[in-house]
Amino acid sequence: MVKATKAEKKIAYDAKLCQLVDEYSQILVVAADNVGSTQLQSIRKGLRGDSVVLMGKNTMMKRSVRIHSENTGNTGILNLLPLLQGNVGLIFTKGDLKEVSEEVAKYKVGAPARVGLVAPIDVVVQPGNTGLDPSQTSFFQVLNIPTKINKGTVEIITPVELIKQGDKVGSSEAALLAKLGIRPFSYGLVVQSVYDNGSVFNPEVLNLTEDQLVEKFASGISMVTSLALAISYPTLAAAPHMFINAYKNALAISVATEYTFPQAEKVKEFLKDPSKFVAAVAAVSAPAGGDAAAGAAKVEEKKPEVEESDEEDYGGFDMFGEE
Repeated sequence: MVKATKAEKKIAYDAKLCQLVDEYSQILVVAADNVGSTQLQSIRKGLRGDSVVLMGKNTMMKRSVRIHSENTGNTGILNLLPLLQGNVGLIFTKGDLKEVSEEVAKYKVGAPARVGLVAPIDVVVQPGNTGLDPSQTSFFQVLNIPTKINKGTVEIITPVELIKQGDKVGSSEAALLAKLGIRPFSYGLVVQSVYDNGSVFNPEVLNLTEDQLVEKFASGISMVTSLALAISYPTLAAAPHMFINAYKNALAISVATEYTFPQAEKVKEFLKDPSKFVAAVAAVSAPAGGDAAAGAAKVEEKKPEVEESDEEDYGGFDMFGEE
């Protein structure tokens, strides 16, 4: 079988990238630092069905995106260009972005701390028995780790922050972690940005719940309403408040003067006779108490009959009022 030339490989890669851009409207831009070929193959297998992983040189990807945008008039894909920085790849998907992102995060592999590597997280060595013989205490002394000899082995007394996030791993730290059998780092594809139909946003947006979205939307509506009311600019959100405020102002004028209008007459009536207001509130607040009120009314209706019967017993009158 004849090997393809570099030019033929570039042409095939360009055709594949353009095909994927036309077929998929959602793209995850992922960082692929310290990801091995076997690990990447597992990720491809896990996403097979509705997603495609495409790796390549940034210059080649940028060139293909620019040319495809010029040929098709799709200017939205140009938003990908600033994202193609560093060791990145593209995951084209038709599935749910959050589910695909979570699936990618599953394929992380533990890795040892190699010399010169920038630590992605803080590395803390916990106290406990290390299983090392006392001759190995020199490693701990160099790193200022307090230890003691317990039952012929070195034991760490207190937790020690060995490496801080962002610092480079030194030779002593790497050797000690290797002796302790600690693989502090884990690597995999990390979603950096999300492209969806020409829009680019942070992957943290995918973690928002429906309740959080409703809360943020309500907060935005509240801010728009407050601004519209402050500058007296009518909007759909502020209109109900404007009408209510206008009614309140007109009602205040009506109460303070002899001027009246139909919507103010009821209020004026309540102000003249507050007992009517109390009765109206009671009728509205206790609609379910109608049966109890009716029962109470019947009891009250029976009371005069009892009194009359008492008068008949003690007064000596019969039912016709005759002695």
